[in-house]
Amino acid sequence: MSQLDKEHIAGVFKNIQDHICTALEKADGLAKFEQDRWERPGGGGGRTRVIRHGHIIEKGGVNFSEVHGKTPEKILESFGLKDGDFFATGVSIVLHPENPWVPIIHMNIRYFEMSTGTYWFGGGIDLSPHYIDKTDATFFHDKLKAVCDKHDENYYPEFKDWADNYFYIKHRKETRGIGGIFFDHLSEGKDHTKEDIFSFVKDVGLSFAPIYTHLMSKNAVKPFGQREKQWQRLRRGRYAEFNLVLDRGTKFGLETDGRTESILMSLPPEAGWEYDYTPSSNSTEAETLRLLKKGISWNS
Repeated sequence: MSQLDKEHIAGVFKNIQDHICTALEKADGLAKFEQDRWERPGGGGGRTRVIRHGHIIEKGGVNFSEVHGKTPEKILESFGLKDGDFFATGVSIVLHPENPWVPIIHMNIRYFEMSTGTYWFGGGIDLSPHYIDKTDATFFHDKLKAVCDKHDENYYPEFKDWADNYFYIKHRKETRGIGGIFFDHLSEGKDHTKEDIFSFVKDVGLSFAPIYTHLMSKNAVKPFGQREKQWQRLRRGRYAEFNLVLDRGTKFGLETDGRTESILMSLPPEAGWEYDYTPSSNSTEAETLRLLKKGISWNS
């Protein structure tokens, strides 16, 4: 029987939130996180931390939540669960940079359990560049593969495919970005204990800061103009479409009476839509669209 309890998991997730916020403030060099503590009427609460108007980060959030209570009927039906109380904790991050050459990034690590004994871990990290830089894509995927391979060499190919399929905007027939890894409903089995899985989830969380601060410092010095900002707004529009129409985490948060402001902090500060926009055929924008496909191998 595992001795790993939900209080310990939540405490580690809080520490990961602290670690990431400290690293991002240092890398940005200007903006500081504002913290908003909140309580959920049905039980639990969280720490929403928002950063705005920085040298590099225009808007972002690094959120921690720890909620519990009676499980909503929609959740029971969706996951085929027996009636009981639930507990859920996690860290969720979305960062929207000022400079269009710096990519949007998202990470989520989470733990869910029922009073009936059912539990699982989930999470992932994915990158949504406004302009795809193949060197950055290789760096990003190599780092994620290294984290996965440390725990199970089957993780990266499985979770990379999962991300390609999950972060796919069906109505646009394009991926949200260059993917990453995504996993859900991980629980102990013949190959991994609960502690094994939690160790992997922790390492995913701790990989975030070194990966993204590298991409921040490398790309934030690149010049940009109105053309790049217009394209950034269009790509942010795609990001918003996915989060509002398709993202399961957004739906889960709203259906469990989570804090709306915290759930929707993933939306960009400014986005745009143009009717039937098509970039010129040989442009960097067109090249990015050509690479928003499933199944691309980005590793070195």
